[in-house]
Amino acid sequence: MKILIIGRGYMGERIHAAWPDSILSDAMIADKASMLAELRKHEPDVVLNAAGVRGRPNVDWCDDNQLETIRGNTLLPIIMADACAEAGVYLLHMGSGCIFYGPSQHPDHAWREEDFGNPKPTYSRSKYAADLVLSTLPNVGIARIRMPIDHIPSPGNLIDKLSSFAKVADVENSVTIVDDMIDVFHQLLEKRAQGIFHVVNPGTLKFRDLIALYEELVDPTHTCEWVSDDALNAAGINKKPRSNNFLSSERLKEAGITVRPVAVALRDTMQKYAEAKKKM
Repeated sequence: MKILIIGRGYMGERIHAAWPDSILSDAMIADKASMLAELRKHEPDVVLNAAGVRGRPNVDWCDDNQLETIRGNTLLPIIMADACAEAGVYLLHMGSGCIFYGPSQHPDHAWREEDFGNPKPTYSRSKYAADLVLSTLPNVGIARIRMPIDHIPSPGNLIDKLSSFAKVADVENSVTIVDDMIDVFHQLLEKRAQGIFHVVNPGTLKFRDLIALYEELVDPTHTCEWVSDDALNAAGINKKPRSNNFLSSERLKEAGITVRPVAVALRDTMQKYAEAKKKM
């Protein structure tokens, strides 16, 4: 299977490193013609879109740069899907589970893939807008991830983020362990799986548990102040409330794809992260 990856950000580079036979595009996709040219150049069997706009230092940037965010997160995936449809190539688009705010109406409070989102900031709305369109198309899959946790230190890694904050929100969420995500993505590409998939590890994670494991395995001197999410919002640390939610991965199960429970995957990842920090 010949895989073409679009997007040279952290995720694109990280996935390409795990798939040495894949092709990481160096093209700047601006329109359908440029995407078709890239497809003709590499003749892939499948495409993974890992491109997008998240903002720096965080997603609040997207609210101040709305059109750039919409172009990267909404228009670009549609352009790619249009070109892939013409070329007859399957497209797997990286989506975000941050389109859901709060508990769902289901008894377990977890959001299903078919549930309608309730996004608030520009970033979440731009990601959800792409989902609404792409999910109607054949030969397209959408893989939503949440709060990626990796054994490789990086500014986008939830471990690095939380351990750097003096004040941390005392919340619980679904999360995505990157090593498992990469494996799931490959299976979705092999299956040419269509529709929306929540690519998260079964179970939920309390930020307290992640920090406790960080202090156990990485830095026993680490300290932080635990506050409510509302307190962070009231203090103006977040311009808009952050998404906190639980996601159900029913469609992965239906596709015959299994993922490690979050507690098991997190400890394994944190142990590898500790080793990586020592080498640094």
